[in-house]
Amino acid sequence: MSEFSHIDDKGKANMVDVGFKKDQLRMAKAEGFIRLSDKTIHLIRENNLKKGDVLTVAEIAGIMGGKKTSELIPLCHPLQISKIDVTAKVEEKGIRVTGEASCIGKTGIEMEALTAVHIALLTIYDMCKAVDKEMVMENIRLVEKTKTDIS
Repeated sequence: MSEFSHIDDKGKANMVDVGFKKDQLRMAKAEGFIRLSDKTIHLIRENNLKKGDVLTVAEIAGIMGGKKTSELIPLCHPLQISKIDVTAKVEEKGIRVTGEASCIGKTGIEMEALTAVHIALLTIYDMCKAVDKEMVMENIRLVEKTKTDIS
């Protein structure tokens, strides 16, 4: 048997059968950072970018992206998501994005939290690319993952 759950004994990709697993309350938190120039940070704080309110648009895009995770990542199960929350906060050298997702289901929701963060960061990149050619997305990672029995 393969040590990877999405690969069968012959090395072919397959979707894991989670039908036999019990439902649990599942939660995941992820974060990432986009390094920006001082000028870009100033424009964002003053809400003076031509494309609009970077933080709010990024947060909404992150939520939308998290909801589409199973359509973007092969073999990822569609989940009945109960909550996705994305927060984008300006820091000294850029913007930190955090994402939290939860559901009651048979498999984890970490991919949704990570996708939400990635999409929010990509949105910031898109909205700022006209004024900042040196942006770097970094330290995108899963911070926490829990599952709790509900019965």
